[in-house]
This record gives sequence, C-alpha cells and structure tokens, in this order.
Amino acid sequence: MGKALEVLDLVASFGRPVRFSEILDKSPYPKATTYRLIQTLTNQRMLGFDAERQTYAPGVRLVRLAHAAWTQSSLAPIARPFIDALSLEVGDTVHLAQLDHAQVLYVDKRNAREPVQMFSQAGKVGPAYCTGVGKAMLAYLPEAELAPILSQQSYHRFTPSTLTSEEELRAELANIRARGYAFDREEHEPGIICVALPILSESKRVLGALSVTTTNTRKTLDDLAALAPVIAETARRIAGEAESWRFPDAAAQTTRTGT
Repeated sequence: MGKALEVLDLVASFGRPVRFSEILDKSPYPKATTYRLIQTLTNQRMLGFDAERQTYAPGVRLVRLAHAAWTQSSLAPIARPFIDALSLEVGDTVHLAQLDHAQVLYVDKRNAREPVQMFSQAGKVGPAYCTGVGKAMLAYLPEAELAPILSQQSYHRFTPSTLTSEEELRAELANIRARGYAFDREEHEPGIICVALPILSESKRVLGALSVTTTNTRKTLDDLAALAPVIAETARRIAGEAESWRFPDAAAQTTRTGT
C-alpha cells in the first residue's frame, strides 16, 4: 500500500497527464514494480488511463475521495465565508493552510482584486520553513511535535532571503511568538511577501493558518503588519466555528478518553 501511494503521489506531482516513461524516470522502484503498482492503481480507479494518448492521471475515485477529505478533514468548508469577507476587506490574496506532516497544504485561496501570479494554489503542498503560513503554524507547535518537523525541512535556498538552517528558523519562530504573526520576506518566491497568523483552538492546538499575500511593489511589510489585527479576528472566528466541529484527531481522542 505504501509503495502504491508513493507512485500515486508521484503521478499527481506532475500536474498533468504523464506517460509511463516519465513516471519510471522519477520512480524509486524498478520498472516491473512501477508498472505493477500503476496497474493496481488503475484497476482501483485511483489512476485513469488515456489509451489514445497513453497517459496516466489521477482517477475519478481519487477525486471523490479528495472531495470527501476536503469536506470532512479540512478547515476550508467552515472557513469559506470568513476568508471571503477578509479578502473583500483587505483586497489582497488570502490563503488558508494546514500542516500536512512536515509540509504546508494550501486548502483554500482567494485572489486579490488584481491577482498576482504565485506558487500557492488550493491543493498544492509547499515548504513550511520558508512560507508565512508554515512559520506561523510551526511557531505554536509543542516541542515534541516541532522537533521532528524541523528535522525534515530541506532548508533549500529559494531566494537570498530564505532561512537555510534549523538554528535560523528556531530564532525566527521565537520572534513570531513574541509579536504574534509571521512574515514571508520573499523567502519562497522573489517579490512575494505576506503576513500570516495561526488559527488556534481554545486549548492552543494549531488548526491552520491564514495569510494575506501581495508583492513588494504594492505593499511593504509594515503595510502588511497593519493588517494583523483583522487577520487575527478572522482566525479567531474560524477557530470558534471549528471548536464545535469534530476534527479526526479530536474525535479519536474523545473515543480513547470516553469523554
């Protein structure tokens, strides 16, 4: 199962239909194993095969499962009206994100009145150590959760502003906790800046993060910092709605404790 999921992730990472030869080039498994896994995924309708073009793409069953996950396990459905209102108020791009193991998963996005081309899109996964939403969430994790996540970061230098070590990142996380919000100072993409705040439950569990993103030609970091109070209020309202919503881990804990 684990190998099949790895191949499924690999196919999805292309962002387009792909031929077997392309999959094989990036697969960690031998040709026979890769082919067998692809056939299993295709038979289970997790992958679709276009016989005319000889390409593979995520299948309709996967789309159905993804929709169920989006509805049941992400903040997106309950956060939608709140990020709609925030986007209208600030006029810039708003992101809603959650942690996916050691990475950031963008679960929703509202474009600015004048959209800016950037990496982040709903459904995309990005690095945690050099994005505003990622750092905002990392800053509020307990050490037992934070340490393994930090050890899994690549610390690849995307731009001259990227933090490239755990020591630098830990210092940054301390600053974020002190001021209550995070910045992306062109750390992931040149010219792209943002301010981000965590969405925290009453018990201070990290549920996700919100960011307002723009370019350094439209706003300064000081301009974005001025938006922190309205973002914080939006995060508080989303968290309030989430308190009555059963997240998978919260439901599991309730079952274990019998409360």
